Amino acid sequence: MYEKMKLSWFSNLKGDTLAGIVVALALIPEAIAFSIIAGVDPKVGLYASFSMAVIIAFAGGRPGMISAATGAMALLMVTLVKEHGLEYLLVATLLTGVLQIAAGYLRLADLMRFVSRSVVTGFVNALAILIFMAQLPELTGVTWHVYAMTAAGLGIIYLFPYVPVIGKTLPSPLVCILVLTGVYLATGMDIRTVGDMGELPDTLPVFLWPEVALNLETLMIILPYSVMLTVVGLLESMMTATIVDDLTDTGSDKNRECKGQGLANIGTGLLGGMAGCAMIGQSVINIKSGGRTRLSTLIAGVALLMMVVFLADWVSRIPMAALVAVMIMVSIGTFSWTSIRDLRKHPLSTNLVMLATVVVTVGTHNLAIGVFVGVLLAALFFANKVGNILYIGSEEADEGSRRIYRVVGQVFFASSERFAAAFDFKESVEKVTIDLSRAHFWDITAVQALDRAVIKFRREGTEVALIGLNEASATIVDRYAIHDDPEAVEKLMGGH
Repeated sequence: MYEKMKLSWFSNLKGDTLAGIVVALALIPEAIAFSIIAGVDPKVGLYASFSMAVIIAFAGGRPGMISAATGAMALLMVTLVKEHGLEYLLVATLLTGVLQIAAGYLRLADLMRFVSRSVVTGFVNALAILIFMAQLPELTGVTWHVYAMTAAGLGIIYLFPYVPVIGKTLPSPLVCILVLTGVYLATGMDIRTVGDMGELPDTLPVFLWPEVALNLETLMIILPYSVMLTVVGLLESMMTATIVDDLTDTGSDKNRECKGQGLANIGTGLLGGMAGCAMIGQSVINIKSGGRTRLSTLIAGVALLMMVVFLADWVSRIPMAALVAVMIMVSIGTFSWTSIRDLRKHPLSTNLVMLATVVVTVGTHNLAIGVFVGVLLAALFFANKVGNILYIGSEEADEGSRRIYRVVGQVFFASSERFAAAFDFKESVEKVTIDLSRAHFWDITAVQALDRAVIKFRREGTEVALIGLNEASATIVDRYAIHDDPEAVEKLMGGH
């Protein structure tokens, strides 16, 4: 138990501490921006980022992953806040937490196995593009000082690791923020700072029970929003966990992560924060800055609160150009550049799934819709591919009085028409044998196709024998087939 705790918390003290501080600094302007998007006070997003990070550090299933207030969740809250106010948002956040915990116990995270690698790649690329696009407002209509500071920040981020000794000791994003802040304080140049984003809170969060009547009417108002928040939150968290798994070459408990996200959202709602989820950008910053264990996530949350409450005067002076440089680094590091090279090597269907996921996600700014489209396309392409792997050959036997059909492949909804079209129902033979020993029947549509083939042959006066059904296929055929039930056959063919 001690060794497990040490590995999860204290095996990377320096790396986790420094990475947590970098993440906290990068979280501040994003939390404020997401609060503005949702139409709430900046402290709502900042308190949410603090509580989400702290709670998920203990309850989550993916060490080193950062959860906080996010843009995807903020977009879903706009209408609720506008029409009903902050109190209803807090109740919706609590219900979101309950639904996410239920999803964890129902093991809905196991559905992630249906998300193909091409969808994950498209999701990653789309998120990288969205992260970069989110920085553009800070780079348009500004003075040359901003471009110079941003370029200098990127130079520090990418070149500092090559500095002997110290380059491997300190995370370059932290050095970038400290150096550019020092330059800003020394020169007093006219550029935007964190303080220009919004007012930072000056008090610690307190327990806050929403002042809303807990009745059916309230439930009907918040339920649609909570369901959307639950789906988007879990989807983004599961995708982020998968990406962090790849970056760290370690596994994680996705169902525990669902429960952890739920607990974090309940805690957030009770502290006056908005619903949140895992953040891929901040998680990538954490990993690339050296964070690996739960301690990095905890420090990120605690450091965020300490900075905005007790060090607000200093934090407010951090130039936005420094944080823009860090986020551009994140977008460059997040994008899967090999996916561009692989476009020439991968099948067209794989490329289409990846590109569709990117286009829809970027076009709608909705991660859930993008992933849904990607998964749907991947399923359709897969069904079409498997449906084409069907061969039906035939040969005469018993001097032309019997024909043997040999079915090879998968019979299901996508291949049922090919199966039915392979038989010659007008051929004058006494007996037809359908050899199914190398075939597999998957669904009701396949069974109905077999029913129709057998019934049509018998209607032409031909005796039909089915041989070789494997145990699984025989089970579904015996259960749902009707070709040996005269009444059911009459009912089926009555309208034809």
